[in-house]
Amino acid sequence: MKFSIISLLLSAALSIGAIGAEKKLMKTDEPKQSGAGLQRITFGGGCFWCLEAVFQRLDGVKTVASGYAGGAVPNPTYKQVCTGETGHAEVVQIEFEPAKISFEKLLEVFWAAHDPTTLNRQGGDTGTQYRSVIFYEDDSQKAAAEKSKAAAQPEFKNPIVTEITPLKTFYKAEDYHQNYFNENAGTNPYCTVVIRPKLQKLLQKGLIKEPAR
Repeated sequence: MKFSIISLLLSAALSIGAIGAEKKLMKTDEPKQSGAGLQRITFGGGCFWCLEAVFQRLDGVKTVASGYAGGAVPNPTYKQVCTGETGHAEVVQIEFEPAKISFEKLLEVFWAAHDPTTLNRQGGDTGTQYRSVIFYEDDSQKAAAEKSKAAAQPEFKNPIVTEITPLKTFYKAEDYHQNYFNENAGTNPYCTVVIRPKLQKLLQKGLIKEPAR
């Protein structure tokens, strides 16, 4: 009987360990090298639906994923992030081909796609989750971001408040947030009232193109 109980306890411990290992493997990306020939950058500039739609419309951008970065709570949900209590910002993580589009060009579009002078706010969206931030992954990205920020400042009346900080962990947002504008432009008023005018403005400036991928 004692042997049977020990066997059962051992079996349970192994099962729990396996589940824990599975959860560890499922943890969202730590900073790492992107695919061959690709680089990666993570931007926050208000609602991630907006930035996702913008960067999807650039030649040389391979993928755009909406998610969360910069907070202290592991594996946050959208509901948690919306409280502003997790410390995360809504962000987009972009994989791009430097041979087709430069990091400096992405930064140019980033400054034009939102107001980097409003602290913890974009339009009607308020809270630290909507802050303007660049999460860099190496020293060259940091230097380029700081240089671009200084160059962009004369274009704005008020000081740029954009954070430039190292990326620690990126958590991909729930599936229904991915490719949001492209799939909901005809049904969600936010897409019509907020995102579409932003895209039209950038299109007129020649910074993005239509149609989306």
